[in-house]
Amino acid sequence: MKLGIIGLPQSGKTTVFNALTRAQQPTGEAVSRMQVHAAVVDVPDERVDRLTDMFHPRKTIYAKVTYTDIAGLGSAADKGEISGQLLNHLTQMDGFIHVVRCFENPAIAHVRESLDPDRDIRLMDEEFMLNDQIMVERKLEKLMEERKKGGGRDKGIIERDIALFQRFTSSLSEGQPLRLMALNAEEEKSMAGFGFLSRKPLLLLLNLGEGQPEPSLVQPPENAILTALQGKLEMDIAQLADDEAQLFMREYGIAELGLVRLISMSYDLLGLQSFFTVGEDEVRAWTVRRGALAPEAAGVVHTDMEKGFIRAEVVAFADLMDSGGMAEARAKGRLRLEGKQYAVQDGDVISIRFTS
Repeated sequence: MKLGIIGLPQSGKTTVFNALTRAQQPTGEAVSRMQVHAAVVDVPDERVDRLTDMFHPRKTIYAKVTYTDIAGLGSAADKGEISGQLLNHLTQMDGFIHVVRCFENPAIAHVRESLDPDRDIRLMDEEFMLNDQIMVERKLEKLMEERKKGGGRDKGIIERDIALFQRFTSSLSEGQPLRLMALNAEEEKSMAGFGFLSRKPLLLLLNLGEGQPEPSLVQPPENAILTALQGKLEMDIAQLADDEAQLFMREYGIAELGLVRLISMSYDLLGLQSFFTVGEDEVRAWTVRRGALAPEAAGVVHTDMEKGFIRAEVVAFADLMDSGGMAEARAKGRLRLEGKQYAVQDGDVISIRFTS
């Protein structure tokens, strides 16, 4: 899972990146060129800790998420088409966290000279939609030329693709990001590989000052997750030792670090969930899309398991904890065998049976 942290200059992107990853990248500096910083973070999960206490494995491995701080974006009006180097980084992301500046700081001027979260959200959407519009128009030109020449792909498929990309053009021309469009599986396949930026899942993060209440947006975003964070305060906590951080959090009445909440929201954003494998060697959390069938989950562990999948031994995390162990869960009938059509549930503890 790769999430790109984006936003207008001086919005606090690197501050949020440091808070999430406990990195110490310089903040508050004007960036005149593209910069990219990435860090892999363990996904905090109390269930992994409890499974470790139960099985005492030699290794405990948490699920991972990669956060990438991407500088270099401005606004469509100022920048024009996104550079190829920057676009390459953006298209590799599974989704975006758009950091929107809401804090006052006279020492750090807003790039637009005033605070206006609604405007800043719109500017970033416009920049992405402009880039997508350019890509869509280029593709449409090629499709029209392909239809004119003939002799290649099936004419019906070409006409279908033309109709789809004309729909993209209409949506973008009306100022609607592509993530608002409902597409069927066939249409999703046709657009795969384009990496349209306004199609990617979006989490809007309102970056607040210390003690600042969350502002109300005039136009709440459609089909995007919205949350708020006191970025500077969270970054300061992230730099402390664990015992000092706990003391600091109690003093400020912070029940949960933003890191934990944002990772949970990141999973919601991308439609992901966790399942677990356990044993004496290791307890491990794995990430899979919601709705995935058992063979797909097996493939996350190892491709050979998906190819040779026979059945999955499954017990829900809560049932395993209530039973007190795997043998007890089996004795109580909580451990069950599931076939290829089983939809994996969040928190399932799974053992795969397969042929090599």
